[in-house]
Amino acid sequence: MGEKDIVEKLLEDYNDVFADIVNTLLFGGERVIDPNDLESKTARSNYKADGKIRELERDVVKLWKKYNIRIACIGLENQTVPDPYMIFRVAGYDGTEYRIQLNNLGRGEMPCPVITIVLYFGYEKRWDQPKSLYEALKVPDILKPYVNDMKLNLFEIAYLDRSTVDKFQSDFKVVADYFVQMRENRNYEPSSEELDHIQAVLQLLNVMDQDHRFEMKMNEENGKGKVKTMSEWLTMVINDSEARGEARGEARGEARGEARGEARGRMEGENRFAKLVKLLLTLGRTEDAAKAACDPEYRDTLYKEFQIA
Repeated sequence: MGEKDIVEKLLEDYNDVFADIVNTLLFGGERVIDPNDLESKTARSNYKADGKIRELERDVVKLWKKYNIRIACIGLENQTVPDPYMIFRVAGYDGTEYRIQLNNLGRGEMPCPVITIVLYFGYEKRWDQPKSLYEALKVPDILKPYVNDMKLNLFEIAYLDRSTVDKFQSDFKVVADYFVQMRENRNYEPSSEELDHIQAVLQLLNVMDQDHRFEMKMNEENGKGKVKTMSEWLTMVINDSEARGEARGEARGEARGEARGEARGRMEGENRFAKLVKLLLTLGRTEDAAKAACDPEYRDTLYKEFQIA
């Protein structure tokens, strides 16, 4: 698994964040799922098909249990661009999970429901790909009675309304607010709310939106535990950027000054030599002009002789 794939899942894998996402998006903010009732499942599953062992990898998957009873298996999938095949991928995820449950059921047990939630983080454009099997397959009406439909539980984070964003109670609220602001203003004004998993938030924003502002000093500062809010982070990054800009400006200014000085010196030297050569040629001293061009010491002697500054 690549570093990008790992980083984008860190925040959502925290039980408090996972429960908050599901409670807000599926249950309108009601605290239906308690973080303590979530049990992590491996996101990588093996199943047998066509006589071969195949592997399926999801983003984040958790089992929701209450009083040791399985209520549902819930998965989160992250998308930054619309995927025309997403509905088929989700169908594969859900079908594979049911297959795995059937293979591991005890006597008299039944599989628990499987729910997959797709989080779309794009803000430049809306999701414009199929959200159901009927739509993706373009099922004709005559076949619809015999083809099972399936819908995509898709949530466009950047297009959530403010009332929904305000219902988040975990660090994911900052993430949702970031993408909503970027859609509305193409700029982000950070909040002063203290975060529990700030490094995971920064890493998620860095990966999902390629916003490298927060990555600059992330490893250097976060381990000290001093910075807890996005506003503190942004202030630190801006100050660091300004300091770097000033240093670059000073260095650039010095370099330009030196270059200008050298150029001016060369120009003055060339003008001085041109005066000398013109004077020598006027006086018919061609050999002196040729010697002055090759011998700096002799040239300086002639400058003094003719008082050419």
